[in-house]
Amino acid sequence: MRVLRAELGIGLDGVRAALEQVLTGLYSGTLPEMELLARKLRASGIEAAASRTAD
Repeated sequence: MRVLRAELGIGLDGVRAALEQVLTGLYSGTLPEMELLARKLRASGIEAAASRTAD
């Protein structure tokens, strides 16, 4: 949650909603944005990967 708050610039209530979306695969953005977020998560010890979804 700390990484999401720092990277997304959102408060505690917002980060809980974002975390739920990340965990269920519903959080989306451009591939570079998602890869940057995944890198930040991995750097903090959290297993994460960015992937493309079918349109």
